[in-house]
Amino acid sequence: MDQPALLLKRQLIDLQKNPTEGFSAGLVDDENLFKWEVLIIGPPSTYYEGGLFKAHLEFPSEYPQKPPKMKFISEIWHPNIGKDGDVCISILHEPGEDKYGYEEASERWLPVHTVESILVSVISMLASPNDESPANVDAAKDWRDDYHGLFKVKVRRCVRKSQDEL
Repeated sequence: MDQPALLLKRQLIDLQKNPTEGFSAGLVDDENLFKWEVLIIGPPSTYYEGGLFKAHLEFPSEYPQKPPKMKFISEIWHPNIGKDGDVCISILHEPGEDKYGYEEASERWLPVHTVESILVSVISMLASPNDESPANVDAAKDWRDDYHGLFKVKVRRCVRKSQDEL
């Protein structure tokens, strides 16, 4: 087994032995350590509370030098999650300097990140989005302009749908 696969296998075993509150993770297919399915539980005291959101993490063969891609399979309304489900969060961006100057290199992918640290960051992002650089401009607009109205309605609809899909 090569280094990336060994590292992913070790992280999977660690997460199964010591689950972290807020999510569960496993392989989509037992033969492929590079594609994971995660279930993120909507953080308490947010409009996402009660939601059970499925997502996939796909790791490149260069892991941990390069970050995985994360995509929600469940529908989710959030400024930092594209309408296609792609997660846009600093720690999943390629390492090094940001050519647009929005992020410090220290905020971007580092090989020390684990599946656990990624998912903890995504849960934190659900609770407090970065509306300065949205992946979903419409959700960011709702977040800023009508948080307790339209934003809440759209998020709660996604929460109900996520519960029905399980």
